[in-house]
Amino acid sequence: MQNFLNNFPPENDLLRWSEKLAGKQPLKVNGHLHSPYSFSAFTGMEQMFKMATNENIKVLGINDFNTTDGYVEFFNLALKYKIFPLFNIEFMGILRDEQANSIRVNDPNNPGRTYFSGKGLRYPAQPDEENKKILNSIVNESHCQVEEMISKLNDFLHQIGSDIRIGIDEIRGKWAKELVRERHIAKALRLKIFEEFNTDKKRRFFLGQLLKDKVPQSLPDDVPALENEIRARLLKKGGVAYAKENEKAFPEIEKVIEIIMNAGGIPCYPVLLDDKNGDYTEYESDPAKLLEKLEEKKVSSIELIPRRNDFTKLKEFVLFFDKNGFVISLGTEHNTPAMEPVTVSCRDGKALDQELLSITYRGTSVIAAHQYLHAQGREGYIRADGTARTDEKEYFEQLGDAVIRKFIN
Repeated sequence: MQNFLNNFPPENDLLRWSEKLAGKQPLKVNGHLHSPYSFSAFTGMEQMFKMATNENIKVLGINDFNTTDGYVEFFNLALKYKIFPLFNIEFMGILRDEQANSIRVNDPNNPGRTYFSGKGLRYPAQPDEENKKILNSIVNESHCQVEEMISKLNDFLHQIGSDIRIGIDEIRGKWAKELVRERHIAKALRLKIFEEFNTDKKRRFFLGQLLKDKVPQSLPDDVPALENEIRARLLKKGGVAYAKENEKAFPEIEKVIEIIMNAGGIPCYPVLLDDKNGDYTEYESDPAKLLEKLEEKKVSSIELIPRRNDFTKLKEFVLFFDKNGFVISLGTEHNTPAMEPVTVSCRDGKALDQELLSITYRGTSVIAAHQYLHAQGREGYIRADGTARTDEKEYFEQLGDAVIRKFIN
């Protein structure tokens, strides 16, 4: 399998070609999407490309948890739809000091727990043997927890007199590619309930038994809400099917960064920012201190999922990190059952303005240039020592813009 950028023209030719294009405007992009290879709102990989085409999005970034298994299908569809592909990955790691001091990072419920992404990995994915073993270990530990949850859930279904049962092999065969997560269990249970009971009245009665409470009248008709309710009430801490996570499934962030670097990616911190009440985690409450913490770890890239955030707060935050030379990307995630547009927007559907669109396209272009240079056997945006070529960021933006436009044309 060959990297699709191996046969692209030399960078000087690309730049000269790009300069001749008239009326260039920032392209619409979505740099963070989970696919069915982890968990996704999409019924299949192609659905995200069809939606992106309809919404005039020209760049998509796959961003699955702990796996690059979706890369080949993702790339083939990118070729078909002429949408530039970003090859990303996401991990759940730990910051030990923050965990010990009850400091929440970017998981609002678990101190120390840290989501962390890698942007622009090599394609085809080429982890070395040691990191391959680490990735396999993370997935295996996660699956041990999932199997324990399924066992507890089946025991509880037996206790309440139900014949419904869930199996991990059945989930893999019908609703997951390989990686099975809590959301797959919730989806499988919801579908089996709907198969077993054919009226809303019967479904509500059973859900009352299952969730040990009166179920809101809207829940049987609201699929995302129902699956989220099942997950929250049964599979999360305090639920009858909850299984404690093994610490081995959460490597320390230094190890996560090492894995990402080994795979050719750009280490990227996913920012949670404000919630619907305007609250922040302790780790993110002061942008200047967050900047300092990230720079200490040689992290020069951040990403956000703006639909979670207030427009004004998001823009102020993004402008601060843009001014400080960070590579910034934005996405929609689509890591819940809810199907929403793939166009990036802020809370309550507030559209991004031209300045935010420009910043996220420039960040996306840096990642595209990074992928291109690695495909050419050269150093990308991140040097071997982990430092970023921040002083060359504008050049990377120009080169990446040319790479993207060449691909989609």
